[in-house]
Amino acid sequence: MTEPQPPAGNAEAAACHQRGLELLQGDQASLGLAELERAVMLDPANAEFLKSLGNARKAAGDLVGAMASFRRAVMLSPDYTTPIYNLALVLLELGRPEEAEEHFRRILELEPRDAEVLFHLALLAADRSQFTEAARLYRSALELTPDNPFVWFGLALACRQLPSHREESVQCLRKCIEVKPDFADALYELAVTLQAEGRLNEAEAHYNTALRHAPDNAMIHCQLGNALVKGDRAGEAIECYRKAIQLDPQLTYAHLNLGSAHGLMGAYDEALRCYEAALKLQPGNAAARGSLLFEMQRVCDWSRFEELSGQQRGAALKKSEQEILPFSLLSIPSTPEEQLQCARHYAERQALAVARDRERLRLHHERRPAGRLRIGYLSADYREHPVASLIAELFELHDRDRFEITAYSYGPDDGSPMRTRLKGAFDRFVEVGSMSHADAAARIHADRVDILVDLTGYTSLGRVEIPALRPAPIQVNYLGYPGTLGADFIDYIITDRFIMPPGNEAHFSEQPVYMPGSYQANDRKRAMADTPPRSVLGLPAQSFVFCCFNHTYKILPNVFAAWARLLMAVPQGVMWLLKSNAWAESNLRREAQNHGIAPERLIFAPGWPQERHLGRIPAADLFLDTLPYNAHTTASDALWAGLPVLTCAGNTFASRVAGSLLTAVGMPELVTQSMEDYEALALRLAGNPGELAALRVKLARNRTTTPLFDTPAFTRQLETAYSRMWENYLAGNAPRAILL
Repeated sequence: MTEPQPPAGNAEAAACHQRGLELLQGDQASLGLAELERAVMLDPANAEFLKSLGNARKAAGDLVGAMASFRRAVMLSPDYTTPIYNLALVLLELGRPEEAEEHFRRILELEPRDAEVLFHLALLAADRSQFTEAARLYRSALELTPDNPFVWFGLALACRQLPSHREESVQCLRKCIEVKPDFADALYELAVTLQAEGRLNEAEAHYNTALRHAPDNAMIHCQLGNALVKGDRAGEAIECYRKAIQLDPQLTYAHLNLGSAHGLMGAYDEALRCYEAALKLQPGNAAARGSLLFEMQRVCDWSRFEELSGQQRGAALKKSEQEILPFSLLSIPSTPEEQLQCARHYAERQALAVARDRERLRLHHERRPAGRLRIGYLSADYREHPVASLIAELFELHDRDRFEITAYSYGPDDGSPMRTRLKGAFDRFVEVGSMSHADAAARIHADRVDILVDLTGYTSLGRVEIPALRPAPIQVNYLGYPGTLGADFIDYIITDRFIMPPGNEAHFSEQPVYMPGSYQANDRKRAMADTPPRSVLGLPAQSFVFCCFNHTYKILPNVFAAWARLLMAVPQGVMWLLKSNAWAESNLRREAQNHGIAPERLIFAPGWPQERHLGRIPAADLFLDTLPYNAHTTASDALWAGLPVLTCAGNTFASRVAGSLLTAVGMPELVTQSMEDYEALALRLAGNPGELAALRVKLARNRTTTPLFDTPAFTRQLETAYSRMWENYLAGNAPRAILL
């Protein structure tokens, strides 16, 4: 900043000015301010005195008075840049950025190479979301002050908002840290970037470094917790979130994430308290509301179900900063359109998160002649998991003369026999869990995968960021997520005519591939133990046993009310459910009592290994499905074990799965179209043992003669679909529906 010539004239005024400055330096602010005011009174045309008075008033918190002093100084000395600069800063504090900018630009007219002014103009441009202009100004400032970490930091944040400059953003953050190793904000922002890329170990290291320099920063503790959760370390994350809340009790984000971590650890009561706390702080937070709703569903607490589910459906149709997980809509009454819109919004966010990597990688795909197609299966669930239990045999049956299949695994290795079996089923089994999204996509692309099948989607461990980078020319949504992904980077969805009747395809972003039977693969190698006596299973010997082994979050009030009416109408009946958590058991028993049903008529089966679990299923008489989120693997298990399944078909993918399975096994008579018909048919079967026995005989016969469990035929049909996808791609056509 330029300084004026030493003021001439009034000696008494000059003496007052000097005494005022000395008093201010001696921490005698009020006396110093009085002397400066006297100096200005004695010499009102002295710009230097007015500047000093403005500084003193600003220090005392009198921003309006400071502004007046600086304005007078500027009027008296229009080329004196220091009061112009100080005036601009005060205007910023007063919330008048447009006026501040005018004065900053005036300084540039006088001193074009003023780095501080360039920096402030860049900040103002960024505040207006003019990130290209902000980046230009930051770069100009860096030409003058190349070792200023704050300018590097500002440029990094601006570049982050420009998809084509996001790699520069990372480079700027690294330069910033190089210049100032203790710059906690820069360490934090770099960690956030690395975490978004899936580079969890690097992110964790930078969060920890940031905390060494800023141990009281609540958000850093919170984000470190997020990285730990992503790395399947929820227990450690809980302590991070607790520390964040201790430092900032008003941090809604920390309460929300602490709830999620507790939920992952099975502490559902603690999770609920955290979500309630988050909503108390921020009543309109859609993420907190959705999490609270889902957690209440897991413990079968329906006290606010109508209120919360209605709000969640409304929020799903809107774009907002608060992320709504598409999965949360599957288990509440919602429409296909609501699910599509929610999925689209979520997909856009995930694609944006990796836009920089997509621009950097620019993965190119060749249209090579049809030969041995390379199929990649991307999943978090190559372990003891419902998805694996359905699809394992399909991998083993693929025609290796026509297809080369590779597993891309990013989930935990549980060391189970299923994991061993799966690793042996592929031509290659590639671990990408420790890779960033970009590195995983680059590996898939380097393997020249023709068709990438995402088996996880928007379930808890999903990494759709990988297919969002387009590592394969054709990408498919299959099995793990029962609904549309709403993503322009997914071309096809494997479905069937029951799942997606005419007209419903409009509610899917993907092109449908209609399988001739059910869309769902099945494993015929699932071993089944002998069925133990009912007494061993805790079941009354002479009772009619209704059962449902679905997750508790799928049990909704209207479904349970129907079950209660059935139990009321079948005095010797019991309801056999899967043991999940103590809170759900308690709430369901209380609900039963409220419906006039003795709580002990609800019997909870403990978790067993699959072979033993399949073996006990035939001890039941009838499987009662849930709506709107049907049984998937649990229905397939029941049918494989020979137990009839009764379902009610809805209008969404998840609500039509059991109907698809029953149709494919030749038992469409067990598919109802309303809850009234569902309840009536269940009551009829409970009262007609002969009819129910005939259904069991039919199911036993159909199990080996209908499409549902004909895994070799299913595999050939899916391979035909893959070949048609590729032929269509070679012809230069956009993806289109495939009917087999």
